[in-house]
Amino acid sequence: MTSPAARFRALPLRSRLALLVTVAVAVAVAAVAGVSWVMVRAQLNDQLNRSLLSTQPDEQVVRTLREGCVTRLPVGPPNIAEELGPTVQIVTADGGRCLVGGRSDLPVSGADKAVAAGLADKSLHDATTADGTKMRVYTINKRLTNGGATFGVSIAKPLADIEQPLSTLAWVLLLVSGIGVVGAGAAGLWVARTGLRPVDELTGVVEHIARTEDLTVRIPDEGDDEIARLSRSFNSMTAALASSQERQAQLIADAGHELRTPLTSLRTNIELLARSEETGRAIPPEDRRELLASVKAQMTELASLIGDLQELSRPDAAPHAPLGVVALHDIAGTALSRARLRGPELRFSSELEPWYVRGEAAALERAVVNVLDNAVKFSPPGGAVEVSLRAGELTVRDHGPGIPPEDLPYVFERFWRSESARALPGSGLGLSIVARTAARSGGSAELRAAADGAGGTEAVLRIPGAPTPPPSADPRPQASVVPDQ
Repeated sequence: MTSPAARFRALPLRSRLALLVTVAVAVAVAAVAGVSWVMVRAQLNDQLNRSLLSTQPDEQVVRTLREGCVTRLPVGPPNIAEELGPTVQIVTADGGRCLVGGRSDLPVSGADKAVAAGLADKSLHDATTADGTKMRVYTINKRLTNGGATFGVSIAKPLADIEQPLSTLAWVLLLVSGIGVVGAGAAGLWVARTGLRPVDELTGVVEHIARTEDLTVRIPDEGDDEIARLSRSFNSMTAALASSQERQAQLIADAGHELRTPLTSLRTNIELLARSEETGRAIPPEDRRELLASVKAQMTELASLIGDLQELSRPDAAPHAPLGVVALHDIAGTALSRARLRGPELRFSSELEPWYVRGEAAALERAVVNVLDNAVKFSPPGGAVEVSLRAGELTVRDHGPGIPPEDLPYVFERFWRSESARALPGSGLGLSIVARTAARSGGSAELRAAADGAGGTEAVLRIPGAPTPPPSADPRPQASVVPDQ
């Protein structure tokens, strides 16, 4: 069997809001009506009690009443009983009673006897007459001056004087509460419909995007309420998705363009070698060596491009291996040894101070290798490459042609290459990987013109860390796993 809570959750949000508003108003109205009724009843009871307590018969009236009861004669002028109240009764200590005025005798309670005997001055209580009338009874002790007799005088008024107004008030409050609850239900439904209209619009846009995959749709976000904030957040999300989709498409297009050139050249060289084998026309040894060297270089370029694409395709928050404390100076030294092999005609100088960072050793080595490869690629024959690591700032200085100032804002973009670099090998992804790796380690990367004005470029890699490893870290160099490019 389905529980009430489950059935409530199964209702549409609009119905749930309307129902909650109705219930909340109903509870509030019921509470106000109940408190009002209780306060009015207390006020009326208090007024009735004050009315009885204010009735104090004087000596002459009491004597007349007492004598009338003793002699069983009429009590005198009718206005004596009327002056005291609707019902007046004389009570003796032994429980005897004598009705002076009213429709029915009042029952004598123990409290009334105590008052008549002089044990108490007064008593105030409820009683029910023989005909079923509920009365509020006030009994006061009286003693005649001359005779010294002690007895009680009970004065009573019907509780119907307050019960009838209370009954009328209860019906009025019930009617008003019913009207209020119905009105609250209608108002709650209207408020739910009005308040959820922006949510309906948002739902329509989401369904449209899911159906058409059109991420250019925007939701109106006027105002500063929660719905407007939700709309702005959704617009930001769709804008980010559209930008990611555009970058993905651009990456595929650029990768296809970059792959086409080495593949075309590779296919041409292989076709020449295959035609030579098919026709039996031998290619001169020198030309054959050049073709094979070209095929090897193009395969190496393809492998490097595919590796760069794999690196860039990884999410920023998904490193290959867990981050750990690594020695950046050791990584720079390993990368520098590889750079010397790739530029044997260049002069390398280095000054590497100890610096320990938290990051992924393989990714950091790849980034440093890319920076050094750029320096090797753009250095003139016999040129110098200067490498320094001071306080977490790794600087690689070459003496090549430098980068035009107008090109500096684009150097870290994917597949971007300056006019002077397009004739050189490479895919334009190396510096993108450098910037990505630095950001993942909490640092930054920068390319700038050499500070001394002698030409060339400085590549600066800044990664936060410390000159000494933390006590729990292993200060030994990390093994390099960067493949040859």
